[in-house]
Parts: sequence; structure tokens; C-alpha cells
Amino acid sequence: MFGCYCQIQPKKLGFNNFKRAYFVFRDLFLSYYNAAQDQSGPPLGHFNLKGCEVTQDIKISEQKFHIKILIPSSDGMNELILKCDSEPQYAKWLAACKLASRGKTMADSSYNSEVESLKRTLLLQSGKQQNGGDSKGRAPIVQFPSDFNPSEFVSNHYVKRAGESRLKSRISDAHSSIRNLSNSEAKLQYIRTWESLKGHGLHYFIVKFFDERGSRKPELIAVSNRGLFLVNSDNGDCIKPWPFTKMKKWHVNWEIRHIRMAFDLEEIDFKPLSADCKVVHEFIGGYIFVSMRSKDQKQALDEEGFMRLTGGWA
Repeated sequence: MFGCYCQIQPKKLGFNNFKRAYFVFRDLFLSYYNAAQDQSGPPLGHFNLKGCEVTQDIKISEQKFHIKILIPSSDGMNELILKCDSEPQYAKWLAACKLASRGKTMADSSYNSEVESLKRTLLLQSGKQQNGGDSKGRAPIVQFPSDFNPSEFVSNHYVKRAGESRLKSRISDAHSSIRNLSNSEAKLQYIRTWESLKGHGLHYFIVKFFDERGSRKPELIAVSNRGLFLVNSDNGDCIKPWPFTKMKKWHVNWEIRHIRMAFDLEEIDFKPLSADCKVVHEFIGGYIFVSMRSKDQKQALDEEGFMRLTGGWA
């Protein structure tokens, strides 16, 4: 358990601006109070984060460290935005929220490594060295060849928006901050940075949902190792999560190519449009199979169980 002051913006609870409060994280639950001395009484808010969707919204140059949390509830979705004051606070809270969303507490052995991984990623993004200080003052600037073209590394749209000279400077600073890493350290840092990206591990499908009123317009969903997500096609934000931890069963009607999934609070029925339903079914079954495996490297592969979860189509 730990507690500290953060700022919160619970959008469905009547707050339009951030409200400073004292937060306590215990097991899988996030509670907040007006002040630290109020912990002996009932909290102003109390949320179970198991099965929630956690995303990050940061801009280090502006000291913006936000954590967005979507929590399923019986009356819809509760959206919370935590505003942290510093990088260390942000790393601790984001790691705790991520573990809680997977049903794990801070007592889990992976908590400290998750915090350190987030700190290293923030360090890289800020352009600072491991021993502190700005990379411009501690590491020589990387000199690019005369024919260096930023558009070979980023999209032309971003080059036009950021400006070629400014972009070259940022790429140079980023290279300066990692130039002393070994090959293995650089590869690990690349993987950590890749994993922190907004769309990491998401596979997108256009589907049409069905309910008692009939079919709805085509919508975008994403499938990951955590569950299914209804996605805003304009900006990629998660509108609604359906975590696997809340799922009771799923069924495929191979005749009409529909997938029906039952969760604790609702059932959904949809038909994939951008891919065969067999593909979506395989993703769901494959991720559930992986989540059931233990961390023991000597564990034998249950081929029969894998085929049972991912097969079955006609």
C-alpha cells in the first residue's frame, strides 16, 4: 500500500477540472480523500481496477504526466485521469495501475522491474543521461552526414509539422543519449520504448455490432492480450474495454460468422467485416491460451488445449 497527493478528473462524476486529492493504493483498489488525515473515514471515491484499461498521456517538455483509466461499471464507463506531479511518482502509479488491471498487486515480483522500466523510458524520452543532467551538456552531439534525410525515419507529415531542422536536432539528442549503450542494452531499450507506445500489441478489425434493435453502423475494435476494446477511429482512443478477466464465455456461429461474448456486466454480438471471423476467434483463443500458461520455462506445450481454444471452425 502507498499513498500520495495527485490530481484527478473523474469525468462521469461531475468534475470538469482537475481536483487535488490524497490517493491510496491498496491491493487492486484505488481510493481518494480530501486529505491524508481523512483516511480513517469513508473515501470520496473507491474503484476496483481489475480489468480496467490504463493508458498514458505524457509530454515531458511540459511536465505533463497523466494516467487515463477506464473502469467498467453497471451504468457504463467511469473515466479517471490522474495527474502526477513528477516522473518518479508517475512511474510508481502507472506501474501499480497496470498491474492492478491484470489482477496483480504491488506485492508481485514484477512491480519493481515495471517501475524501473518506466523510469528508463522516461529518461530516454527526456534526453537525459543515466547519471543525471542534460544530454547536450554531457554527451557530444551526433553529427549527421550531409545527405541525412529525416523523412527516412519519420513520416513526411510529421517532418512538415515539426520542421526539418528541429527534427534533426531532436534525433541527434536522442542518439546522444543512447550512444554509449551496448548492443544488448540498446535492443532492450528499443523493446521497452516500443512496448510503451499507445498502439503496442493491438490488432484492429472493423466489425458490425448487433443488439435487440438490429445491426449498427460499422465500428473499430482492437484485440490484445488484455481483451477487446471499442476504439475511436479518429484518434485511436479507447472508448470501452471488454477485458478477458471479466469474460465468462465466447461462442462463434460459423453459419452466419458472428462472435458472441459474455462478460460480467453485458453480452456483445458482432460480425467482423475487415477479416474472417476465424481470424478474430484465433486471436481471442490464442491470447487466452497464453494467459493460462505459467512462467515455468519447462512447461510443456498443451497442443490439444491450444487447438481447442483457437480451432473449431467449419
